[in-house]
Amino acid sequence: MFEKVLIANRGEIALRIHRACREMGIHTVAVHSTADANAMHVRLADESVCIGPPPSKDSYLNLPAILTAATITGAEAIHPGVGFLSENADFATMVADHGMTFIGPDPHHLRIMGDKVAAKTTMQELGVPVVPGSDGEVTSDSEAFRIADNIGYPVLVKAAAGGGGRGMKVAQTREEMGTALQMARNEARNAFGHDAVYLEKFLGHPRHIEVQILADRYGNVVHLGERDCSLQRRHQKLVEEGPSPALNAEQRAWIGNVAADAARRMGYEGAGTFEFLYEDGEFFFIEMNTRLQVEHPVSEAITGVDIVREQIRVAAGHALSFSQDDVHINGHAIECRINAEDPRTFAPSPGLVKDYHAPGGPAVRVDSAMYGGYRIPPHYDSLIAKLIVHGQTRNEALMRLRRALEEYVIEGVSTTIPLHRAVIQEPDFIDGAYDIHWLQRYVDKQSS
Repeated sequence: MFEKVLIANRGEIALRIHRACREMGIHTVAVHSTADANAMHVRLADESVCIGPPPSKDSYLNLPAILTAATITGAEAIHPGVGFLSENADFATMVADHGMTFIGPDPHHLRIMGDKVAAKTTMQELGVPVVPGSDGEVTSDSEAFRIADNIGYPVLVKAAAGGGGRGMKVAQTREEMGTALQMARNEARNAFGHDAVYLEKFLGHPRHIEVQILADRYGNVVHLGERDCSLQRRHQKLVEEGPSPALNAEQRAWIGNVAADAARRMGYEGAGTFEFLYEDGEFFFIEMNTRLQVEHPVSEAITGVDIVREQIRVAAGHALSFSQDDVHINGHAIECRINAEDPRTFAPSPGLVKDYHAPGGPAVRVDSAMYGGYRIPPHYDSLIAKLIVHGQTRNEALMRLRRALEEYVIEGVSTTIPLHRAVIQEPDFIDGAYDIHWLQRYVDKQSS
């Protein structure tokens, strides 16, 4: 097992990784920008190294600085967390070249799954159902029109690289196709430096279902059930739950086994998530996230598996500590992402946290690096906490979530807590009758 791990991230996920390491007897190294000098993970780590000024490109995306920090502190492995460098194949290669272990998949899988066109092609070859669309990048407008006419409108134009909803445009009709292509290409070029796009059939009312898998280098692969991440705004998730209220036991087992089998045949190693759109009883693969997910606590709550611990063990060369037969779905879990944002306009709200009180009680978990007196910097993602509740039934989880949100106090900055309090009392959410467009419709209605 590793003796020292450098955590190449910040915020709640850095603290989550630190805690897993400490429970395994592993020393930790925190890296931080000057803006994060007083961050909780920096305070708690065994060692810390400042790697640059506030902008991400000069600190958390500064590969030489991070590798130097790992070298001078004697770290044997680097955990990239989520975002930043977690899916950067070049960084993973550089870590290995410096004699250290990248806690994640090998660069080959990072590259394939990082290219959405290549990922879709790979899944088709493995027999995983995909959304109807182009076989790869569309190289001309005429080709795009031909494919769109064939699969039928509406059509989704998607950037081949990147994510987060950028480079995605919907053409409802043939007349809108040219504009959608141009806008998607321009947005992709500006966001990712690459304007390649591909086409998919636009599904009207799908749910976003994802399957968590874990795999080791010895061919052992397990899935930890599914999460329903359909409550999202502009392709950004806000609430996740598991199991999905839309699936039955047979569907749950089938899609879990499909994902695990694909990972096994790929020779995949580490934690990963297969993401699907689900509509009218059918699943369609959209992408694979080759890293830890923000919503991983949902799967941990319903299975009892420490995903970060397994990530570290697998990277150190150990086999998974359990098999598929050992995985049992217990009850229901819901996660709310607490962002430092105006709950109406979603404008970022950095600043001084004057008072902070996290909810507690049975089966309530809060992953956060917040504390009273902490100043939220304006330079990074607005996610500041994750509230996760577990219940033996979905109704019990909902009642527990309502109580926990009532207890949650963050003063000094605006947060999405009021939005969560309102959403979870909506009849559609209580009934589990929502799709990926529901939250945007709800927000638009409230602001009109």
